[in-house]
Amino acid sequence: MDKNDTTTYSVQLYIYDLSRGMARNLSPIMLGKQLDGIWHSAIVVYGDEFYFGGVGISSCSPGGTMLGSPDTVVELGNTEVTEEIFMDYLSSLGENTYRGDKYRLFEHNCNTFTNEVAQFLTGRKIPSYITDLPSEVLSTPFGQILRPILDSIHIAPPGGNIINGRHS
Repeated sequence: MDKNDTTTYSVQLYIYDLSRGMARNLSPIMLGKQLDGIWHSAIVVYGDEFYFGGVGISSCSPGGTMLGSPDTVVELGNTEVTEEIFMDYLSSLGENTYRGDKYRLFEHNCNTFTNEVAQFLTGRKIPSYITDLPSEVLSTPFGQILRPILDSIHIAPPGGNIINGRHS
């Protein structure tokens, strides 16, 4: 294949503030530090949005969950990975690492997923302010008090199609 014939696909990171701005206002009072949001993220590639939640890996049209349009869109670059290879990769992740029962709000969440997928597709990580959020919250006394409650939460924005939510 001629090098000039290589097809590339745009890769975007969709970022949503699950608190809808409340974290910015309440975090200084509750945590003693400023948080700009409670972040949910997804990868948009091949015309679909892919994300991980309490039911496993899901997809929808971009902005197609109940969260609506993202608060921020970050251009991560381009990939030469074909859609077929990507879907095989997601299927593999969904059978093991990113099954719904593996979801953990602080350690293994939507942002962990998008960071891994972004690196697979582009070699780039997602912004650290997103991946560092759990440690920011847990580094506070109130975060430690809330941890048992928050650990039981499984976020799965409705509106998507499960890619692979099988449990073994």
